[in-house]
Amino acid sequence: MAPSATDQSSPSKTPLTYKSGDPSLTLPEDVPTGPPIFENKYEERKYLKHRLALAFRVFAKFGFCEGVAGHITLRDPVDPKCFWVNPFGLHFSLITADDLIFVSHDGKVIDGGRNKFLNFAAFAIHSEIHTARPDVVCAAHSHSTYGRAFCATGRTLDPITQDSCVFYNDHVLYPTFAGVVLASDEGKHIAAALGTKKAVLLGNHGLLTAGRTIEETVAYFVLLDKCCEVQLAADASSAGSGKPLVLIGEVEAQATWEAIGTTENGYFQGLPLFQTVEHELGERTFLGRGVDVL
Repeated sequence: MAPSATDQSSPSKTPLTYKSGDPSLTLPEDVPTGPPIFENKYEERKYLKHRLALAFRVFAKFGFCEGVAGHITLRDPVDPKCFWVNPFGLHFSLITADDLIFVSHDGKVIDGGRNKFLNFAAFAIHSEIHTARPDVVCAAHSHSTYGRAFCATGRTLDPITQDSCVFYNDHVLYPTFAGVVLASDEGKHIAAALGTKKAVLLGNHGLLTAGRTIEETVAYFVLLDKCCEVQLAADASSAGSGKPLVLIGEVEAQATWEAIGTTENGYFQGLPLFQTVEHELGERTFLGRGVDVL
């Protein structure tokens, strides 16, 4: 049994001995770990808008649609101070690239389809995250069932499974719920809480993930919601049996994060999700990357 760890405030500062092997062996050599590179930024915009539309369809497949709540934003490659987001009131499963709305840094809708309604909560939260984190290309938030349930517990995930170690020392709880986020100051507080991490648990609200690629952000949102489900089930089992949960040790959890918790792994883990929605639209590209049509 691995030694237990209860304090996750900081990663191990001593050199790690990888008992289960070198984390760099997780992905095969030459596997794609990021999106294609475009010389033409307008071509990149076109490509990324389509990927964002697919991301909403992935969310729809997992049931991350709750009325009109939820949003995924994409930093624009042409004008990085602006972002693309879903129009308010359109179901995730129906969104196309042409439906996305283009929002300026001060909340003005510059471009979009017939529906140009902006969810101000999306602007209040995501604009501040994109401002505070220049590395963040994509940020996602929705009111997923297990995410909301776990965000009512007032705690972060325990390192109880291999998957939960993806978020080891890489997610944080924002405990304050002040109502629907309609003020930029509240968005600033959320962005500050997120810091350099990949995810924040918004107390009594839901999950938010942020990453350098759309695929990474989507993959880690899906996984985070699953980890919340597993944590809730494990907590219920522990409460029923009276036996404490077995936690993964600090060294083992950190090694696991290095193997499967990086940006590069997140991108690759997201590709199968995009393959499924490509198939539904009659598309098929190599590994679901949106290039190299098969």
